[in-house]
Order: sequence, then structure tokens, then C-alpha cells
Amino acid sequence: MNGQVLSFRESKSVRYQRLILVYHADLYRYAYWLCHNSDLAQDLVQDTFERAWKSLDNLEDVNAAKGWLFTILRRENARRFDKKQFEYDDTELDELVADGIADPEQQLSDEKIRVAIAALPQEYKEPLMMQVVGGFVSEEIAEQLSLNINTVNTRLFRARAYLQRVFRTGKGA
Repeated sequence: MNGQVLSFRESKSVRYQRLILVYHADLYRYAYWLCHNSDLAQDLVQDTFERAWKSLDNLEDVNAAKGWLFTILRRENARRFDKKQFEYDDTELDELVADGIADPEQQLSDEKIRVAIAALPQEYKEPLMMQVVGGFVSEEIAEQLSLNINTVNTRLFRARAYLQRVFRTGKGA
């Protein structure tokens, strides 16, 4: 398959299973970042894959699968606000806990990072998380957020500069 995740020569069910296998973890991390709730993140990912199944035959570029799935997930997240079926609580970022237990010093450091990222303006936070959590490059972020690539690069730069300032001085902007 030349490093591609999908091949149009495979059956729809095989392509779908491969999408789940390859992108489930990335989608979950991004969904969790969006909603800060494990159960809701799982629901968003499930809804994303349901929509992906229905539209899989419309995916024309196998190299665009990751961006396509993230776009579906972002739209599913937006739908939950449109339907007003969930209450959204804008609390601090919860922990994304690894299987192992971190030592107290690492937990404190992780908490400082979460608090600093939570303090970022949304316009800086979203592209940063798409890059860090989703692994997207600037061009892909620009396409998904319907922004100019220079705008995305500026926002990424400002987000990193803010975080550096926070950790260097211990204060926000």
C-alpha cells in the first residue's frame, strides 16, 4: 500500500476497520480535548465513525482520510451544541492519564501545562491542539479551520510564545 492507510482496492469494511485501527486514538484525544469528558469523547468518536461509514465511498483521496475524520469529529462536536442535548461545563482541562501512574512531580508539571493551555484564547488553543494532539501540519490546520496558512502559523507562534512566557515567568500574558 506504499505507506497509505487505505487502498481503494480493498472492500469498504476493510477500509473502515483500518480507519478505526489507525485513527481511533488520535480522534479520541482530540475529542477529549474538545469536550473534557471521557464518555462524551467516546460518543463523539463513535458518531464520527458512524458518519464516516455512511460517507466512506465519497472519500476520494486516501491521503486525506485523517483530515476528513477530524473534520467530521469537529462537526459532530458542533452538532451537540446545536441540539443542546448536552450541558457544557467549561472547567479546567481534565487529565489525559496514561496507563502508568506518574510521580507527583510529573503530575504537578502536567497540571501546570494543562492550566496554561486552558488559559490560551480559543483562537490559539484550537490550532495548537490540532497540531500537538492531532499531529496536523499547518496546511492541514488551515484547511480544516478555513483559515489562511499565515494566520495559522501566527496563531501557533503566539500560542507557543505565550506558553514559553508562562513557564519562564510563572505568569500569563
